[in-house]
Amino acid sequence: MTTLKDVADQAHVSRMTVSRVINHPDKVTAEVKELVYQAMQSLNYHPNAMARALVNNRTQIVKLLVLEEMTTVEPYYMNLLTGISKELEGHQYALQLVTENSFEIGSCDGYIITGMRNEDYEWIRELKMPFVLFGENRYGYDFVDSDNKMGGELGTRYAIQQGYQHLIYIGIDLAEPFEYSREAGYLQVMQEHGLEPRIIRSENHSTQIQNYIMEHWADYAENTIFICASDRLALGVERAIITMQGSIPEQYGIIGHDSVFLDQVAFPKLTTVKQEVAQMGGLCAKMLLNKIMQNNKPQGNCVTQPQLIIRDTTK
Repeated sequence: MTTLKDVADQAHVSRMTVSRVINHPDKVTAEVKELVYQAMQSLNYHPNAMARALVNNRTQIVKLLVLEEMTTVEPYYMNLLTGISKELEGHQYALQLVTENSFEIGSCDGYIITGMRNEDYEWIRELKMPFVLFGENRYGYDFVDSDNKMGGELGTRYAIQQGYQHLIYIGIDLAEPFEYSREAGYLQVMQEHGLEPRIIRSENHSTQIQNYIMEHWADYAENTIFICASDRLALGVERAIITMQGSIPEQYGIIGHDSVFLDQVAFPKLTTVKQEVAQMGGLCAKMLLNKIMQNNKPQGNCVTQPQLIIRDTTK
């Protein structure tokens, strides 16, 4: 039976180093980790995660708590799950997906929480275990998110550069930080250019905004662009323009936000502001693991930069 000493001997390092690679890989150089991992693979050595959990008084389990209806934002959460699970696997942690009604069933070492609304923070602040929020907040809790304000700016600046005369922001009708930030980016750029903002807010459903645009079609002059807070809204706007026989992108432009899936299946394909959701999932896991190792020490926030992906719905 292969032992820790066997791995150490093959990798020409100490047993302490092998233990550190297994238990605290973030504290070991990439070169040393590669040597140890190669030795483990060669010897078919698999660390006993159960034994390590008992020694460390941990469960080796992280729970992802989703506080909104996932079917309204699929496949967004699949990308998030992928990023979280890949990072946890490298630290021999398991991931459990739970809901608000089941999150207290069974033990874990910490939580990643997403889909928060204002009413959720009352009980979130009572949590004693380490947790990280996926999504910006204004309560000082550790979080990971994309720079939503920058995303709003990127889309709006590009629309102006492309010569669209009428820039309409289609927002999600939610009193939440990410929506405020995306809208703030639009407003800032409009103000910088001395342009009058125009905002429409809708639930994040493509059919609802499609019907609205069609009902108010006479209000939208040619050379209008719709800057949307989500790809789902952008898809609804696109369908409305096509139904009303408008020309995309010559007469009407569309910019979405998220770039997870809908932007690629839409036709024409959507110009959109891309969030690296899988990457952010990995960052959530890394931040939470650091917090667990550091006895719940605050980690602050991590904000990634979005990217404008130019496709067929803009000039």
